[in-house]
Amino acid sequence: MHDFNEVFIQILILLAIAISVVGVARKIKQPDAIALVLVGLFLGIVNLPIPMIDQAEAFITQSNVFQVIIISLFLPILLGDATLKLPVHDLYKEKNTVIGMALGGTLLSFIIIGFAGLFLLGLPIAVAFTFAALMSATDPISVLSIFKSAGVSKKLSTIMEGESLFNDGIAIVLFQISSLYLLTYIEMGWAGVGSGVWLFLRFAVGGVIVGLILGFIFSQIIRFYDDYPFEIVVSALLFFGSYFIAEHFHVSGVIAVLSGGFVFGEYGARIGMTEITERNINSFWDVIALIANSLIFLIVGLEIRNIDFRGHWEIIFYAILIVIGARVIALYLSTMPAKSLNRKERILLNWGGVKGSLSIALALSLQSSFDGRETVLLLTFAVVLFSLLVQGLTIKPLIRILGFSEKGRKSGL
Repeated sequence: MHDFNEVFIQILILLAIAISVVGVARKIKQPDAIALVLVGLFLGIVNLPIPMIDQAEAFITQSNVFQVIIISLFLPILLGDATLKLPVHDLYKEKNTVIGMALGGTLLSFIIIGFAGLFLLGLPIAVAFTFAALMSATDPISVLSIFKSAGVSKKLSTIMEGESLFNDGIAIVLFQISSLYLLTYIEMGWAGVGSGVWLFLRFAVGGVIVGLILGFIFSQIIRFYDDYPFEIVVSALLFFGSYFIAEHFHVSGVIAVLSGGFVFGEYGARIGMTEITERNINSFWDVIALIANSLIFLIVGLEIRNIDFRGHWEIIFYAILIVIGARVIALYLSTMPAKSLNRKERILLNWGGVKGSLSIALALSLQSSFDGRETVLLLTFAVVLFSLLVQGLTIKPLIRILGFSEKGRKSGL
């Protein structure tokens, strides 16, 4: 009981710090995520003479704690919340672009970064493609908040959020294949290629099936109730149930949450939710998502204490260039069929594809026996920090330069 109290107090301290940072960031109209990462970096680098904060930092930055909190607890919450908030009819309008970027773009990015890591950085093949899988996921939470405040069109926001939701699931499957099975498949030759494709399809399609079934069942349950506290609990059971049931059957939990959440948010809302219920469910998940995101981005900054960048600046520099270049190539090739996107929109979508906490959590989930784990952690942290801070801080000026802000459109830019 004493240990539980200690852990709870440590998490509570970090939450108090995180929410304080969010409060200040919103007052000065700066992105929450970037402010949290900066404060986390400061706390991780500077040893403050405050024992309780130091203990909270030490606890939360343990690899297994971070990975459990992000992947097992917060990931189903954030994915479920996003599926409820993203209108399916808006997503359907941009389906070709979103599918092209989330599927074609993610696979292209994975291949380009993997081979570049292998031949340009000299990484072992399993390390190169594991890193490539981590860099194929995007996490545009801070970017989307900037889009909203700047008045960027709903079309671009929908495309970016839709891409992020779906490429998370694909990137996790690629990560599992690369870190666990890639060397075995290479030894098998062409039979290994077939096994890899089959595993990918099994993970993805299996996740979709689990999510669709559970989304339908839980949608039927709420038909019999007009009781929003009960229906909020049902939605939470759906998100976590989809994730853990899918993982139990060795299929994608992320894809299960996405498909289940879309069914519940569209079909379930139509047949079983009153307007009051929808409003209260959205409000509840807004609060939970705020808590989750606040802790996540603070922890990302705090994790810096576990990474030694000294003597690795050259490989970090080239890794950042490779990831940026792969994003450019993959996005332009995957959106070529999308005639509705112009050059400026592609530039904004390209620079807005930031990397985030999912990449770090997956990197930390690598077994200590994985040969090259420290290299993957080093490069992942470096690229994520660059992405969040440099891309995150320059996206607003870029929006203004390209003329996507309300002020820019009015002035005729």
